[in-house]
Amino acid sequence: MIDPASCTSRLMMSIRKNVSIRSDGRRLTQPLSKRHNAIPVLGVDGAFSAVRQSMQLKIGNFQYDESYLAHGYKELTIPPGPDGSWRMEKNALHIWPRKSFMMIALPNPDGSFTCTLFWEFEGPRSFATMKSHEDVRRFFEEEFPDAVPLMPTLLEDFRENPTGSLVTIRCAPWYYRDKVCLVGDAAHAVVPFYGQGMNAAFEDCVVLDECLEEFPENRDRAFAEYFRRRKENADALADLAIGNFIEMRDKTASKTFRAKKKLDHALEAALPGIYLPLYTMVTFTRMPYAKAAKRAQIQDALVYASLLLIAAILVTAMLWLIAT
Repeated sequence: MIDPASCTSRLMMSIRKNVSIRSDGRRLTQPLSKRHNAIPVLGVDGAFSAVRQSMQLKIGNFQYDESYLAHGYKELTIPPGPDGSWRMEKNALHIWPRKSFMMIALPNPDGSFTCTLFWEFEGPRSFATMKSHEDVRRFFEEEFPDAVPLMPTLLEDFRENPTGSLVTIRCAPWYYRDKVCLVGDAAHAVVPFYGQGMNAAFEDCVVLDECLEEFPENRDRAFAEYFRRRKENADALADLAIGNFIEMRDKTASKTFRAKKKLDHALEAALPGIYLPLYTMVTFTRMPYAKAAKRAQIQDALVYASLLLIAAILVTAMLWLIAT
């Protein structure tokens, strides 16, 4: 079995000390100038990246922030119906919003649904207070009574499935000279509430490839340009993902919120290519995340200002009619 952290450390040492390590474990010290250019290390080893940890130890003023939500998550299951069919609408994301927590369900090809409960780790009602099967049963019957009949293995799933944590990771820089470069979660792990973690990593690959093509003889500059282009957007996605968690958890049950969503879709249909809801910009275009967030703020300001203006005109007209 290979220890990734150990391998990463050896690779980093190889780069820093101009040491190559042979497959038989012997070391050959040789200046880089006397052999072919070293192959760079791309850190694509996830949120708890060993490559990034090595950079933290060796790069002065390396910036790193690891922020956990107070909520954890636990996966549960709604199995298929007796005939293998879905027991709820399959072409939908199902959300049970409960202000401080929520449960969602997503369909699977086999007719089942994967449910995820997002709930506080600690508190008067939290994962920590579920001490028995009776506690779990009572909580679900109070909060999700329509889902309980669809979840025959609820108690077993709750007991056996682990409770995961939700982390956002930001760091800088994402590269070290022309030697090492971070991609994906290793550079910018986000919580899953926009479903964009993998897409963001793919965008990293596209932008990194563009930068390497733009500066074929200067890998250091290519890495620096890649970091410059992506850092703002990765930070924007992290903020959007946390914001969408709050929106799903707190706002989806609001009539005002749902009315705003209907207005968004109406404006998108009336002004194609001009008015784009934030979700559309983030999910269905290659518009940079930071640009999408700023454009959505401007659109919302214009919509609310227009609604206030229309309301003011209507009130003025009514007062004029009454006065005359």
